[in-house]
Amino acid sequence: MKNEVTLRQFRYFIAAATSGQFSTAAIAEHVSQSAITSAVQSLERRLKLRLFDRLPHGVALTPEGQVFFHHARHVMDAVSDALNHASLKPQTMQGTIRLAATYTVLGYFLPDLLSRFKRSHPNVEIDLIDMERPALEAAVRDGSVDLGIGLLSNIDRRHGFGRHTLVRSRRRVWVGANHPLGRQTSATLDEIAAYPYILLQVDDAEQAAMRHWADGGKHLKIAMRTTSIEALRGLVAYGFGVSILSDLVYRPWSLEGKKIIALPVQGGLDPMEVGLLWSPGQEPRGLADIFRQFLIHACDAAGLRQAAG
Repeated sequence: MKNEVTLRQFRYFIAAATSGQFSTAAIAEHVSQSAITSAVQSLERRLKLRLFDRLPHGVALTPEGQVFFHHARHVMDAVSDALNHASLKPQTMQGTIRLAATYTVLGYFLPDLLSRFKRSHPNVEIDLIDMERPALEAAVRDGSVDLGIGLLSNIDRRHGFGRHTLVRSRRRVWVGANHPLGRQTSATLDEIAAYPYILLQVDDAEQAAMRHWADGGKHLKIAMRTTSIEALRGLVAYGFGVSILSDLVYRPWSLEGKKIIALPVQGGLDPMEVGLLWSPGQEPRGLADIFRQFLIHACDAAGLRQAAG
């Protein structure tokens, strides 16, 4: 049919939305850039909507594109779960998984995955505990939780845990649409440091930010410190400052509807890594292992481990 929509188009669209560049999406999907462009254009014609804003440094989802992105992800996740359901344990399994997670993981990573797991295992209860990193590490070590999910890039001694990376999310600098850096295709750390900086103070974000500069960020012009990502979005969108954060928490709009641009940082930055932690020398068993394998498969199937570039 002329207007038929394919799963391949959804996959190419998701790759473009995740990477922010058609060329990068083409590399990830092992196709030509024209294939990505054609898939996106076909979807836009079918929907009679513009899904992307074309920018000097790549593409960004329009508000309509953001809504469609979430629908497309749900479709692809449902297909993946359906194809792999036969390899999972029966839905009649019962019990409780004790799971600890940090702020960023709880807010921006886990909710959809937990919902998908519950659809396949409705009789399994998840005892979910919100913990800051030090408490999470201690709980994993002493076995008071079955699994921890946190930012592996901030773990003090990784070798002291069993672990598996689920997501590598690239870090970019966020600027308002009218900010001088917004006219560039990328920015250097020196250029970023020349402007007021909005510093996030959750999940060790402050320490991570300071590591980007050789002097530990001592020369930064800190305009504000906040524990609210939404407050940070608003401040950046209105031009009060800039901030370096990961794509996992990036959204192109503030709550007030003002646009936020994410620019690559020249020279690259270490990605933010989200992953699983378990007690050293003791592989998860039973329900904890089933949940671990589900998360690993779901993230691999979605290409999230390569989301950082």
